[in-house]
Amino acid sequence: MFSNLRRDIAAAMERDPAARSALEVLLCYSGLHAILMHRFSHCLWTHKLRLMARFVSQLGRWLTGVEIHPAARIGPGLFIDHGMGVVIGETSEIGKNVLVFQGVTLGGTGKEHGKRHPTIGDNVVIGVGAKVLGAITIGENSVVGAGAVVLKSVPPNCTAVGVPARVVREEGERIMDLRHERLPDPVTEVFRTLNERINLLERQISTLQEQAAQTAQEKPPSQGNT
Repeated sequence: MFSNLRRDIAAAMERDPAARSALEVLLCYSGLHAILMHRFSHCLWTHKLRLMARFVSQLGRWLTGVEIHPAARIGPGLFIDHGMGVVIGETSEIGKNVLVFQGVTLGGTGKEHGKRHPTIGDNVVIGVGAKVLGAITIGENSVVGAGAVVLKSVPPNCTAVGVPARVVREEGERIMDLRHERLPDPVTEVFRTLNERINLLERQISTLQEQAAQTAQEKPPSQGNT
């Protein structure tokens, strides 16, 4: 438990430029507090103390604004930045060194039983307000853009953005953490492509009109019947 605590504090120090000391992170970071309370509630859950586990989970939600089901499995090094509004469902699994921003939901898509929440690989970044829904997998080293709604699995080393989310970068240079302005916008790309196509068609039509007008001028006038 203490080794996980050290990893969690180190993750906050590494990922948040505002963190000035480990003591500040330990005392003042609600995301870390939520993770600590979850690790305690998860321990209670695994020892079949389900009601007490849910009570600790709800207490953590009330204190931190982060709701994590006690059955969720969270690896070391998770950093929940700011944390308010984060929801992590019952069958969620989170790997090592994951970065989650405020407003993120790892949720289900229905009332089915069994595995119904996402699995998040190691070193994944999930942007502000993103929703990852269903029993899908976000591969290691991938990035989910701010506001994305992910309904299908994302391979490793990819970037997914949009509603619904689409993979727009795969096996390319990894985007650095906290650099959301580098994420491509697939909707903008579609409009840019359409605009270029329209401009091309307009030029072709203009050329055809000029050719038709020139042909009409060069054609000799028809002679009437004699």
